[in-house]
Amino acid sequence: MPVHKRQPSIELLEFMGVVKENGNEQTSLPPVHTPLSYDYVLVAKTIDKQERETFKKQTEYIEELKKKNLKVTKIIDDDLVFYGIQAPKEIFEKYRYLLKVSDACNWSSDQNIVPLSTRIRIVHFILNHTPISSGEGLRDLMKMKVFEARFCLHEKKKQRELKESWARWTACLQGQPINAVRNYFGEKVALYYLWLGWYTYLLIPPALIGIIIFLYGLAFFNSSPLIKEVCEANTVMCPLCDKRCKVWQLSDTCTYAKVSLLFDNNGTVLFAMFMAVWATLFLEFWKRHRASYVCEWKVSDWCEEEEELILEIVNNADCEPKTYKHSYLRSTLVLICVTVMILVIIGLTHVLVVFRVIAAVLLAEGSWEFLRTHSNSGAMMLGAVFHYFIITVMTRVNRIVAMKLCEIEKTRSFAATEKSFTVKMFTFQFFTYFSSLFYVAFFLGRINGHPGGYVRIAGKWRLEECHPSGCLTDLFIQMAIIMVLKQTISNVFEFTGPWLCRWLNRRRSQKLQRKCAHCYLKDELEIKHGAELCDNCKLRDWVSNYRLNDVDSFSLFNEFLEMVIQFSFTTIFVAAFPLAPLLALINNIIEIRLDAIKMVTLERRLVPKKTNDIGVWIDVLEAIGVLAVIANGLVIGVSSDFIPRLVYRYYYGPCVNSTATDIDCMVGYINNTLSIARMDDQNILNEFSASQMKTPNGLNVSYCSYKDYRNNEDYSLTPQFWLILAVRFAFVILFEHVVVICKFIAAWFVPSAPMQVKNDRLFDKLNRLKEELRSFEA
Repeated sequence: MPVHKRQPSIELLEFMGVVKENGNEQTSLPPVHTPLSYDYVLVAKTIDKQERETFKKQTEYIEELKKKNLKVTKIIDDDLVFYGIQAPKEIFEKYRYLLKVSDACNWSSDQNIVPLSTRIRIVHFILNHTPISSGEGLRDLMKMKVFEARFCLHEKKKQRELKESWARWTACLQGQPINAVRNYFGEKVALYYLWLGWYTYLLIPPALIGIIIFLYGLAFFNSSPLIKEVCEANTVMCPLCDKRCKVWQLSDTCTYAKVSLLFDNNGTVLFAMFMAVWATLFLEFWKRHRASYVCEWKVSDWCEEEEELILEIVNNADCEPKTYKHSYLRSTLVLICVTVMILVIIGLTHVLVVFRVIAAVLLAEGSWEFLRTHSNSGAMMLGAVFHYFIITVMTRVNRIVAMKLCEIEKTRSFAATEKSFTVKMFTFQFFTYFSSLFYVAFFLGRINGHPGGYVRIAGKWRLEECHPSGCLTDLFIQMAIIMVLKQTISNVFEFTGPWLCRWLNRRRSQKLQRKCAHCYLKDELEIKHGAELCDNCKLRDWVSNYRLNDVDSFSLFNEFLEMVIQFSFTTIFVAAFPLAPLLALINNIIEIRLDAIKMVTLERRLVPKKTNDIGVWIDVLEAIGVLAVIANGLVIGVSSDFIPRLVYRYYYGPCVNSTATDIDCMVGYINNTLSIARMDDQNILNEFSASQMKTPNGLNVSYCSYKDYRNNEDYSLTPQFWLILAVRFAFVILFEHVVVICKFIAAWFVPSAPMQVKNDRLFDKLNRLKEELRSFEA
């Protein structure tokens, strides 16, 4: 028999340090099922009165399982009853045969024995689809507290191996044993960690370039004429709020101007283009690596819905298939509900805007001089923190609404439910996270009006203004606060929560009895079929697993959602925050090990799920990539001062009609962006009181400046404003077309599957057909 040759794509991942597979690591599932292992465990409270309804339902459900020839072992431990569930091999033989005659996977002759991970998945399906006479299934009985918990058991030996090679903090900079993860947790979890590892590795180039962009801005701190013009200006600016706010000096915001230049410089344009192409290359190369692994695992043609059909037949040979249905009424209702939910989330953005406006007024009217001076910046930071709390609350609300909408849809299978839930939940979360950022990026400082004609909320509070150096810093601060808070706080709670729960459970419970010597040897060595652990040692394993934190079908979904939202932050507004890839990289290095430690040691074992892709997430990621092109084009063209600076340099600046080489072409730019409001205008006189037009030095001023391109007489928009607007739109169109073309070229250049993968599948199918022909002729 020819020696198996590993895929070059996997060899490349191992060379780069993304994965770390042992040379002799099995790529096929290990043909191991020790007879000591139980496929599943149910836990219930002991009930003294046997006539109680709960006891009757519990007994009836166990009897229904026994009718299906499932072996049930009952062990009582104080106030808990443990039921160990073990399925007969006939069930798995049926599954293997149906799998072979279906088109659901690439069948290969070496898959002779059903591994424990597959056994768990089959038994999990049977338990969830075994109703009692009243029609209630296991999920209903769990809600009614007939059973307290259900879980599959960790395998001590493999758990220990995963701890040593993967689930430890000292392995942060090492590759991941993806095949070992797949053998233990199933393909779905393995593909998540493979995707996360590849994403983390590919964050290194944008993180380095983001640092270079930051340092590029830092290098011009002292030499930039824009900063000099702000820091040395004697310009008097108009009050930022009503009543107590007074005129202020432009030079007071020297530090703010320096920070703005760090992120709003010429380098961010190239960086945004790079990130758009990077997102495409990341997804295309991911498809190649995924194809290599699923080919190795022989699940290239796997169909989740077809496997559910097979499991239904294994569970009940006389079952009726769930037919495909579509209701226009239900679809319309769901669409209306989704639209209403999105409008509610956008409404919360308006609440956030009102909060910031009122906070700015209160800070400006406060007694603390520092806050009065920086009232707008303080309000913006408070708004970002308030936005984080809105995100925390709405995440729970969004989950409940998405689940209810899936119930209204009445999807045919769990795979369809999961896809529908994913799309709805991500949509709600995306609007929750990004509605506020879109306001800051594209509306802040553009709809606030001008002196004598300010736009007010409820006719009372003025809308916020941008700093004369630009609006991009506001977006940067908002993103930085949300990303840092979200990643730091969520990681702390994600790890300490399960750890504290396990510690408290151990403190409350009795110390577990040590495993006896005979059972220890049985557990460590391969032994003959039919041997079992003693009841005390069984109970010890079951109780130790019961004390771990619970998991459910959407545990992995939560991890994916967190990472995809982070991917959105990293790509969509990267022009405003070049350091976002660096923060994401640092977070992901920690996140991989945190999730691994949590899954292996702090939580009950996830039910291993078989799949050949990350599902609808790939479509979500591609949609984010397209949106990133549009958003970054608009951020550079509309939000940043890149275009106004460009127009000034080549149309209005000192270098336009001058041949002098010793003058910087951007001298006078800041002054060019300011318009003047004079106190001799009645509208201005009504807008500002005499006390507001007094400088901190006590001087009365007859005019003040504000950021806008307006005529000083009638406050109409100047020709320069319209020229800049035209160039902005032209740039956005040009940027998006160029980047989209680059994305298409990159996608075309990188095939979605390596040629060896296609050839291996071709030869595998050919060999299977030849084998079937030989069997027919025999």
